[in-house]
Amino acid sequence: MKAAKHFVAVDLGASSGRVVSGNWDGNRFTLDELHRFPNGPVHVFGSMFWDVLRLWSGIKEGLAKFASMYRTSPDGISVDGWGVDFALLDGSGSLIGNPHHYRDPRTNGIPEKLFRRTPAENLFQRTGVQSLQINTLFQLVSMVESADCRLSAAKRLLMIPDLFHYWLSGEQGVEYTIASTSQMLHCRERAWNRELAKELGIPAEILGPIVQPATVLANLRSEVGRECGFDRPVPVIAGAAHDTASAVAAVPGLDRQSVFISSGTWSLMGVAIPEAITSKEAFSRNFTNEGGASGDRLLMRNLNGLWLLQECVRHCESEGRNHNWETLVEKARLAPPLRSFVDPDAQEFLAAPDMPSAIRGYCRRTGQAEPQDEGSMARCCLESLSLKYREVLDDLESLLKRRFEIIRVVGGGSRNRLLCQLTADFCQRPVVAGPAEASSLGNVMLQAVATGFLNSIDEGRESIAGSCELATFEPSRDASFSEAYERFRNAKASPTALAP
Repeated sequence: MKAAKHFVAVDLGASSGRVVSGNWDGNRFTLDELHRFPNGPVHVFGSMFWDVLRLWSGIKEGLAKFASMYRTSPDGISVDGWGVDFALLDGSGSLIGNPHHYRDPRTNGIPEKLFRRTPAENLFQRTGVQSLQINTLFQLVSMVESADCRLSAAKRLLMIPDLFHYWLSGEQGVEYTIASTSQMLHCRERAWNRELAKELGIPAEILGPIVQPATVLANLRSEVGRECGFDRPVPVIAGAAHDTASAVAAVPGLDRQSVFISSGTWSLMGVAIPEAITSKEAFSRNFTNEGGASGDRLLMRNLNGLWLLQECVRHCESEGRNHNWETLVEKARLAPPLRSFVDPDAQEFLAAPDMPSAIRGYCRRTGQAEPQDEGSMARCCLESLSLKYREVLDDLESLLKRRFEIIRVVGGGSRNRLLCQLTADFCQRPVVAGPAEASSLGNVMLQAVATGFLNSIDEGRESIAGSCELATFEPSRDASFSEAYERFRNAKASPTALAP
């Protein structure tokens, strides 16, 4: 038997980061969490930043724990994380200031101002990406508008995962999938739209080389290797640096007939397609085209996922009522079905200080029964999210003129059996759930592809399918689910009541 290979995956999220060992025995993957560390915005004089030095310390601590646990060096290291945010480097490669958080107020009003010069639909046709205030493009335009000296001093822009790849390897490049979140790539050419940058006053020379997914950048810098306790060279690999692309790479069985959902605080629902779709219909329905690990495009909608339910739990905890998720989901299962629905993406839910009150207010405004207890509130959140999935499924089928036969759910939400069953029922499609640790598995699998231990992403998906338990949920053929979908759509369209 071949000796097992060990790859280190660094997953960076908006609230925490973690370092995981992904172990490959030639047939199956297993994961061992080595280290978890906090993340979050740092507020200074009204601005919001990321503490990237604290994240760097957390990454190195995780690498040192690998050396201590395995008494050897890993066969690869790769970082994935959230999109849109970036760091600026000077000519010597030093960091210029702390990277801003995507919710920093510097972009307030910037999209509206820019759209007066370049309409939103024009930007969509040129980049394929939905215009969101948080996007890299609008962050950079805000720096141009304010004559920010950091931008004029910059020689290189790196997205957040690329910054850590640089600190690990010494190589400055921007991986394709994370670059695609910036709204600064050509929608067809998979290269920087330097013409757009120049039009907007963004110095195009800071946009460095695009690196394709599953690329070995260089070996780990020797000083980092010594500090972490490694005894031999370690490849640093640009896998799929965008965590969504990494998760989608790990979806078993993803094919032309499949819709994927990466389910967590946010839900990203879509399909893999060869080329971007930038039609008026795609623009009007708020789709975005981002990079996939196979060099393809992920045509997706970004949705508020389990955010509403998480905020309900947080509000209960702030009042001294603690809940575990299993108990809450069981209460939701026992609550009366199909009573109240909300649009998870409604503006009032984006930053509601009291989510239960916001949900009751929405139901009151639309003439529905107000959920009063924890079970009915949780049921409302889960049913509403499942109904939103049905809406996106309909939009995808309308846009692409074909029917999708199966929904494949990965991420933390794949563990929620009630949500998966409701998704199957409302969408009237079988749902295959798992793996829950999709981003880490995708990260590790792409490292195995980059180093030649796997031949392709398709082969890697087959191995992932054999490495985890997948659950299948068949849809109920109950007409009440279709009737509920019509009520959901009517409640969205008008504040007039359509109570059950």
